[in-house]
Amino acid sequence: QVQLVESGGGLVQAGGSLRLSCAASGRTFNTDFMAWFRQAPGKDREFVSGIRWSGTMTYYADSVKGRFTISNDNAKKTVYLQMDSLKPEDTAVYYCALKRGLGYSKIPTDFGAWGQGTQVTVSR
Repeated sequence: QVQLVESGGGLVQAGGSLRLSCAASGRTFNTDFMAWFRQAPGKDREFVSGIRWSGTMTYYADSVKGRFTISNDNAKKTVYLQMDSLKPEDTAVYYCALKRGLGYSKIPTDFGAWGQGTQVTVSR
């Protein structure tokens, strides 16, 4: 059983930055795939970025490429999402998620563990 706890959300002006953290407790494996999703009111949950615990591969949605950076600290079992040049359309609840096994995914139903979410609001 793995528990995920996000932190770091908040209110920021457009063009600003935030760093989200996702701390995992319980058993994790280097083959686990960690991802950030977000969900805005009235919209489906969408993939933002992903990384393997080994840190060998990273993935980004086109909408955040060049602005967001995902990283991890294996010793702390923590995944980070550095968000720069934030835009009002980045406003959403951001969720951390874990997928067991090889291969990556951008499909929410492939992920077996989720955090509670953290609100990110970007004002104009």
